[in-house]
Amino acid sequence: MAETEIEWTDATWNPVAGCSVMSAGCKNCYAMKMAKRLEAMGMEKYSGLTRTVNGQSVWTGEIREDYKSLKIPLSWKKPRKIFVNSMSDLFHDEVSDSFVEKVWDVMAATPHHHYQILTKRPDRMRDMLINWGRKPLSNVWLGTSVENFKVVDRVDALRAVPSVIRFISFEPLIGAVGNINLDNIHWAIVGGESGPNARPIKEEWIDQIHAQCRIYDTAFFFKQWGTWGADNKKRSKKANGRTYRGKIWDDMPNTVQRSAM
Repeated sequence: MAETEIEWTDATWNPVAGCSVMSAGCKNCYAMKMAKRLEAMGMEKYSGLTRTVNGQSVWTGEIREDYKSLKIPLSWKKPRKIFVNSMSDLFHDEVSDSFVEKVWDVMAATPHHHYQILTKRPDRMRDMLINWGRKPLSNVWLGTSVENFKVVDRVDALRAVPSVIRFISFEPLIGAVGNINLDNIHWAIVGGESGPNARPIKEEWIDQIHAQCRIYDTAFFFKQWGTWGADNKKRSKKANGRTYRGKIWDDMPNTVQRSAM
């Protein structure tokens, strides 16, 4: 586990390493570059998980279940918001059901933390959790990524997941999602892409999501403009900042006990 600069969480925990490209939002994934860097630093866990294609690091598709990392959250006494698998996807097809259950056991044993799990495979998450028949953990938030209208079907899969908190990461937002149905979605994170190959974000795409958040009483968190600003100019992530409609939006989901629907 490590401290992180991700604005909506406190720390990351990566019991799984490695991933594979799933959709357009994966094209410039920071985790591919980071995995290559960690391999170069001698971290065996990330060795061979990426290859170089046209000068860029790309996942090989190899997945590693890191049993040594499982117990790390047990040693953290101070409550934290913990992003689970910032470098992978817990519900990747190559992650075994038994390992996912072990991750769940650790989260159940540490109710003082809030865990945030983000997947591009919410259909597998839905099927696994429904088949388990387990009661949802009040400290576990379950989410999916939606980068444009082509993958909005992920929201329906997420809505069917038994969970106290459901959230969507619209990051990197590379296209419009339209009047997306946010019924029973408690939190929306919106952000543009960063880095030298970043694709532009348009303010009207953000406006659509913000409007739907107001309709469905969904907490709205604007993470960043990224490399492209509201004026369609390319700058550093820091220079473009996080201001949308003249303010910083750091809304979080209501963690008062909810019924899992």
